[in-house]
Amino acid sequence: MEAVRTCIGCRSRAPRSSLLRVVARESELVADETATLPGRGSWLHPSITCFHAAVKRHAFGRALRVSRPLDATQLENRLNWLMDN
Repeated sequence: MEAVRTCIGCRSRAPRSSLLRVVARESELVADETATLPGRGSWLHPSITCFHAAVKRHAFGRALRVSRPLDATQLENRLNWLMDN
């Protein structure tokens, strides 16, 4: 049985394989596509809709337990690229 995680954007549960793990590296959000980077991770559907919902709700900081502001530019660019391809 495959592990189930919750998307921090839409709050729906989904199989781990259909979600993208996101970690904080320094003050930047990074897509962890292999799910092997160290540290606390959060899970997100690889869609701009879920990304914007998570940003609007300030879910990344809470899920990753980070109090400093996080730069989401790289993650947003990666999601846009995934959606285009």
